[in-house]
Amino acid sequence: MQGVLTGFAVIAVVIGVGYAIGRGGHLGEHGRDVLTKLAFHVASPALLFTTLANTDLSLIFSSRLIVTALSTAAAAGVFVAVGVVRGWGVGRTTIGALCSGYVNSGNLGIPIAVYVLGDASLVAPVLLFQLLLITPVALTVLDLSGRDGEKGPLWHRLLTPLRNPIAVGSLAGVAVSASGIDIPSFVMDPVTLIGNMSVPAVLLAFGISLCGSAMPGRGPDRPLVLLSVALKTVGQPVVAWALAVGVFGLRGAPLLDVVVTSALPAAQNLFTYASSYGVGERLARDSILVSTVLSVPVLVVVAALLG
Repeated sequence: MQGVLTGFAVIAVVIGVGYAIGRGGHLGEHGRDVLTKLAFHVASPALLFTTLANTDLSLIFSSRLIVTALSTAAAAGVFVAVGVVRGWGVGRTTIGALCSGYVNSGNLGIPIAVYVLGDASLVAPVLLFQLLLITPVALTVLDLSGRDGEKGPLWHRLLTPLRNPIAVGSLAGVAVSASGIDIPSFVMDPVTLIGNMSVPAVLLAFGISLCGSAMPGRGPDRPLVLLSVALKTVGQPVVAWALAVGVFGLRGAPLLDVVVTSALPAAQNLFTYASSYGVGERLARDSILVSTVLSVPVLVVVAALLG
């Protein structure tokens, strides 16, 4: 339980600093945009590269990951289905689906894995699954949906993921890990240093975005926010618990692992994606904020019941 509160306290402090920076105008009117572009084009690709380059890819194959993958697909699938029926558009529906099932496995998942689950490596499979599959697919959809008038040759459109810095960083890291290449420290250390800017930049940009913003859950995106938050904080962990117990027969620590992981709030980097593509920014911001607040009591209850 202490791990849950510690992880959230760290995030809250950095977001609060970003809010103070925004209120004081210390970075100017384009400060948030600069931080967002820095995270998306430079720092996040570097972080993903170093993370995946040093990760054992065999971790991706486990029954726990299957539970997480299925619960993610279920939450995102419900949002997509509703989005199609309600005509919310490809861009907003994609961002909303991500907010419904893409968990904060990095800057929040790691400390919670350490303090609640007792092993930081337990979050690695989820991190890999999101970086290698969900992120490239979602960003490709956003890339293609933003080019309605662009035809071009088929091969050019199929190579869309390779023009995305997030996908490039992830795929390069996987290639290094799979090949077993030992990158010298004079190359890896600068990349690691740059990657360390990613999480603070994302959180600071998120905090700045809260300045002058209306209360979350209001405006035209309210139905999308409410649906994504409900799916993230309640739907996904419930589905994960049902699959873990009823289908895979998980008990004890493995069961706690998958339910805690699925109950994590929406990741802050989803706001970076929305801002970079200029779609669903308020939806992402409000969904992340509300799901982060609500996930505190949810994770406390999960830890108390299953821990």
